[in-house]
Amino acid sequence: MSDRAALVTGASRGIGKATATKLAERGYDLVLHGHGADAVAAVAAELSEKFGVTALHAHGDIADPATSKALIQLAFQSFKRLDALVVNAGTHAAGMLGMTDDATIERLFAVNAAGAVYTLRGAARLLARGKDPAVVLLSSITASRGIAGQAVYSASKGAVAALARSAAKELGPQGIRVNAVEPGFIRTDMLDTLDEKGREERIGDTALRRLGEAEDVADVIAFLLSDQARFVTGQVIGVDGGLKL
Repeated sequence: MSDRAALVTGASRGIGKATATKLAERGYDLVLHGHGADAVAAVAAELSEKFGVTALHAHGDIADPATSKALIQLAFQSFKRLDALVVNAGTHAAGMLGMTDDATIERLFAVNAAGAVYTLRGAARLLARGKDPAVVLLSSITASRGIAGQAVYSASKGAVAALARSAAKELGPQGIRVNAVEPGFIRTDMLDTLDEKGREERIGDTALRRLGEAEDVADVIAFLLSDQARFVTGQVIGVDGGLKL
């Protein structure tokens, strides 16, 4: 085993996969989570073969507390500790507030907000066993920049930012750092529904005049987990190409 162990949720694609790859490249052993079994198993096998790290995997709905409990149990059985946690698993839905049905509201909060709480709650004891432990939660630019048609999603991601700040206060005395990142418009499957005009509008709103890449976010996450960020906690950092300017 390496001297660093991390749990990454939502690791089968997009930002989660890019983050898992970055951590494997840096020598972390991993517990990877995905909603579906086959996709996360493929990522684990790929990273283990490419980087020579231990990459374990489990799947399930992160809105179900049993899923995070199983992940924590796997990490405990394998590593007896966690040095890093990345809470990335999430879901997205857009629509005007008055047209959003009950099921969509419940699902957004169950996955994005409650799922993050379940995961961090379960990981806290293992993180306390870790070396220079750190947590990064994935919020969204929509949590701090109002966007029409994103009210419910924004609210669920705003809860994640609030969780990061309060957990940083609570877990800090144990030496556990907790931060969050707010990605802007990132080239992942969440943008697949945009037509060319929609993409051009998003790019036009961004100071750097491009969409972000998953690796742009993964690099910031890796920094926040590293010793270079050893005195950074309770922060919510935008990775948005200047979208908030």
